[in-house]
Amino acid sequence: MSISNILLDKAPAVRFTTGQTAVEGLRRLRPSGLFSALFLVVAVTAALAPTVFTDQDPDAGDALDMLLPPRGEHLFGTDQNGRDIFARVVYGAGPSLSIGVSATVLALAVGTVVGVLAARGGRFGDWAVSRLLDVFLAIPGLLLVFLIVASRGPGSLTTIIGVAVVTLPSYARLVRGEVIRLRSAPFVEAARGLGWSPTAITFRHIVPNAVGPVLVLATIGIGSAIGLGASLSFLGLGPQPPTTEWGAMLSASRTYFSVAWWPAVFPGIAITLTVLSVTVIGHRLRRGRN
Repeated sequence: MSISNILLDKAPAVRFTTGQTAVEGLRRLRPSGLFSALFLVVAVTAALAPTVFTDQDPDAGDALDMLLPPRGEHLFGTDQNGRDIFARVVYGAGPSLSIGVSATVLALAVGTVVGVLAARGGRFGDWAVSRLLDVFLAIPGLLLVFLIVASRGPGSLTTIIGVAVVTLPSYARLVRGEVIRLRSAPFVEAARGLGWSPTAITFRHIVPNAVGPVLVLATIGIGSAIGLGASLSFLGLGPQPPTTEWGAMLSASRTYFSVAWWPAVFPGIAITLTVLSVTVIGHRLRRGRN
């Protein structure tokens, strides 16, 4: 086989196998995986089109309906302000999922760039980037987020940036390792033999083939990002009122937990099931890839 055939055939085959493996992983999902996939479909639908599940205003409250238990018109009961908890859980899916997904996408994008720079920047560049990542990993995640919030103030954007900064080093190190591994791959050697520049080889062949394992890790990371975002909202550092968000709902209801459990339990269940579902799907894809 000629060098050109190796170059043209080998690299696309690696990229195709990555996507094909993910599809095969989904096909082999067990009942837990199927439930997780179904729940994620419901959660994403609630985030994109909440009116599919409820026509009630999540911010409309009635003092006469304060802390009503789950029944009849109010499937999940009402909160301390007389607002329908089911509607608030449905509408809270949007901000909660957007924080996790946006933070993961941002961390993945920046982490990929940093990882490529470390792997292709020579010995000094690799040393400098690796030491910088070590510094970030040495700082406790919540402390780092607190520092970011202290400098920018609480809010959705701050939460996304904070969660992204905390999770970025993991993606960067994985990309660095994959790029180093692929530098000696046959299709890369073939590209060098054909006279391709190092930059073209990196972005046309190495990076597209290195992102496969990173995307699987990112799927798992979305669940962690959602949980961390909800934790920050619980502490009052996430989206501010009147934004409806699961972590903020938990925080607002903790004072009334001794007399009414439902304002805290239902958003807590939503967070737990979402994080578990994303994690299960991510692990299934990772196992299918291996």
